[in-house]
Order: sequence, then structure tokens, then C-alpha cells
Amino acid sequence: MGKIKSKLVKRSAQELVKRGIEFNEDFEKNKKTLGDNTMPSKKIRNQVAGYLSRFSKNNKKK
Repeated sequence: MGKIKSKLVKRSAQELVKRGIEFNEDFEKNKKTLGDNTMPSKKIRNQVAGYLSRFSKNNKKK
């Protein structure tokens, strides 16, 4: 699996950030945070958690 994420993953992540849910650089913490919410599947939950962790790392560098 490459670094390119689908529109579903990106859109879901942006919507969760707009809701005010706090995410950080740790994948495991993001995964647990998303596990509390209703996610359609484990695979999508893990993809969104990974995308959000990478997204927050990039924002922190800037």
C-alpha cells in the first residue's frame, strides 16, 4: 500500500478535524480515538488514523 489515500479517507479525516476532535502524531492514540466513534470498518479506521498522524506531523513541521 502506498502513500496515496483515497478521497474517502481524506474527506473523512477533514470532517473529523472540523468537528473539533483532537488528533496527534501517534498512530495508536489516533486509532483508539477513532475506535470510540462509529467507523464502518477496521481498514478504513486504520487508514484514517495513519493519514491523520502523518497530517499532524507535517503541520507541526510547518
